[in-house]
Amino acid sequence: MSGNTFGTLFKLATFGESHGPAIGGVIDGCPSGIQLDLNAIQLDLNRRKPGQSAIVTQRKEPDEVTIFSGIFEGKTTGTPIGFAIHNTNQKSKDYSHIKDYYRPSHADYVYDEKYGIRDYRGGGRSSARETASRVVAGAIAKQFLAPMSINAYVSAVGKLSLDTHPSEVDLSYVEENPVRCPDIKMAAAMESLIKQIRKEGDTIGGVVTCIIKNVPVGLGEPAFDKLHAELGKAMLSINAVKGFEYGSGFLGTQMKGSEHNDLFNSDGTTQTNRSGGIQGGVSNGMDIYFNVAFKPVATIMQNQQTINSKGEQVSMQGKGRHDPCVVPRAVPIVEAMAALVLADFSLRKRTNKI
Repeated sequence: MSGNTFGTLFKLATFGESHGPAIGGVIDGCPSGIQLDLNAIQLDLNRRKPGQSAIVTQRKEPDEVTIFSGIFEGKTTGTPIGFAIHNTNQKSKDYSHIKDYYRPSHADYVYDEKYGIRDYRGGGRSSARETASRVVAGAIAKQFLAPMSINAYVSAVGKLSLDTHPSEVDLSYVEENPVRCPDIKMAAAMESLIKQIRKEGDTIGGVVTCIIKNVPVGLGEPAFDKLHAELGKAMLSINAVKGFEYGSGFLGTQMKGSEHNDLFNSDGTTQTNRSGGIQGGVSNGMDIYFNVAFKPVATIMQNQQTINSKGEQVSMQGKGRHDPCVVPRAVPIVEAMAALVLADFSLRKRTNKI
């Protein structure tokens, strides 16, 4: 299997399966001398871990990271940073009923066709549990990137949508509710909707918005490695993601150029930021903001028609512990992938000019 490494200079390779002994990764290219706050790394893992509220999967995992290399006396040494997160609460029997069945809209069928063998326990390598390793690497990248700040939040669940522009959101409210929506009233409505969907044995999608502040000018490359293209690739690599838009996004198609253009101030900043902090594939020093769309979780607790490994039509119903909506736990994952992209481009920028 290829495709387990992300990044050019600041690189992350991940390993492990949902129901294996552990998941983990190796970070290569992290500069030496970075004073790390290990508690901050664990805090981001806690924000992603299962079982943290009534509206997420009830799999109980401590998700405690163990770092094996690359850090000495609290600082990065410049050598590969190896780490692991042990799985402690697997219930593999919950998946025995899909051993030979393919869940609709899940990776089961294509995985089996591609490799001729699949770990059906929780989806194996295709499980979203793999993203915990990304959160560890992203938490380290965030500390390397300071004073840049990367903050994501839930802006939509189903048809419930927060209309406030990212630049006007009070981020201090994000961690004050289990949905991670910065508007308390909207958060309550979203939480009620997710609970109702769970009672119905169904799932629902949503949107995570991310805003990045204090970004220097010059991150990104003007041709194939555009900053927004790499951010899009990073977000689309997250399980259940179906769409990515930055700046004005699709709404920009409804505007005239005279309405959409960001006019300059004398200091190089712009009067508006419909470009989303990126022009010509390169950061322009303004805030970067983007939306990430997540589909409903494929595994639902309702009877569905599907096929088995023999191609026969069969009926199946999901079992086990699953998120009725992934977006509350996806917030730190979106932040982590954004941090990996920016860390990589920050190192690449050092080669741009003397």
